[in-house]
Amino acid sequence: MNYESIISSRVDELKPSGIRKFFDLLNEIEGVISLTVGQPDFVTPWHIREAGVRSIEQGKTYYTSNAGLSELRDELASYLYRRFSLSYIPQKEIIVTIGGSEAIDIAFRSIINTGDEVIIPTPAFVCYEPLVSLAGGVPVIVPTYEQDRFKLTADALRAAITEKTKAVVLPFPNNPTGAIMEEEDLLAIADVLRGTNIMIISDEIYAELTYGHAHISIASIPDMWERTILVSGFSKAYAMTGWRLGYLCAPQPLTEQIYKIHQYGIMCAPTASQFAAVEALRNGDEDVAYMTAEYNRRRSLIVGGLRAIGIECFEPEGAFYVFPNIGKFGLSSEEFCERLLHEHKVAIVPGTAFGECGEGYARISYAYSVKHILEALEHISDFIDVLRKEGRIPGEKQL
Repeated sequence: MNYESIISSRVDELKPSGIRKFFDLLNEIEGVISLTVGQPDFVTPWHIREAGVRSIEQGKTYYTSNAGLSELRDELASYLYRRFSLSYIPQKEIIVTIGGSEAIDIAFRSIINTGDEVIIPTPAFVCYEPLVSLAGGVPVIVPTYEQDRFKLTADALRAAITEKTKAVVLPFPNNPTGAIMEEEDLLAIADVLRGTNIMIISDEIYAELTYGHAHISIASIPDMWERTILVSGFSKAYAMTGWRLGYLCAPQPLTEQIYKIHQYGIMCAPTASQFAAVEALRNGDEDVAYMTAEYNRRRSLIVGGLRAIGIECFEPEGAFYVFPNIGKFGLSSEEFCERLLHEHKVAIVPGTAFGECGEGYARISYAYSVKHILEALEHISDFIDVLRKEGRIPGEKQL
């Protein structure tokens, strides 16, 4: 068989995930302290697990509606209104998906025609660019910068728009930088988009995990609801990564089309996970508040620890990642992370895994215990001492 002639050219041209490449390297080394995974170290709260178990014990192991349990969509509508002042008709404008990743995929596929351009601010999570390409679109990469607190600015957005622009991705709170968009930032973006036919894919999976500023959805800004496809899920806020449950919200003319892709490709999300999610929305506010407060404590710990050992670090305002600046050490992001892994057995992710403008940075997850973080910081400090002795720190003499 000539597999080269069989495989789709779109798939063949995709680059492997930069995160996965580094994870594969990580798996070859024993005794590694990993700060790589964007997964809460909390177990799903018991009352949520119990609701999922109970649904199985009661024999609720059937297909649900393609769009999800009616009561779950009702709860999602109530939650979104209560937390973010967003109004959606639960039976017509909400689709329950297999995690946030499926929601992003079907959002792109529902609006992109061949050659349509989609603006993607980077650094950003790895899935947006390949999913746009798979849908036949053209990713338009717009770098964001530390001096702008890694926000997408109105000027940068305006400069990237062409007659082929179909949509812009708003991945905030951001993975990997921890950046957020405040109301004034969103109002400026809205001014650029108002009067156009450009859609917004707003990935709000980290909406509950913000520090000092409550999350504001672009869909709550005047004239933006009608052009926004909101995607989110339960993995991060409720520590439900393995339950694989997300959701998509959009105006009815869009969800009617998006629904068809979901219906043929997925059928429905796991039933037990949906019952667990109902419980999470009804009674999980205290769990979310507790976990967010703990992440905030770890955030302060890791930012302070990195700065104390000589690594410059932007202070994140959302999600559970820091994105320290490692450019001054004279190593590429991959070289820095590979040396840290091989020589000091700490795993972090090169910033280039999240786009070329991530060069000079690395992503560190603080979704780990305080003990784990402190141990990793000791090893990182030892590595910086080695770099200092090599004379790699500007302004310092070689010891």
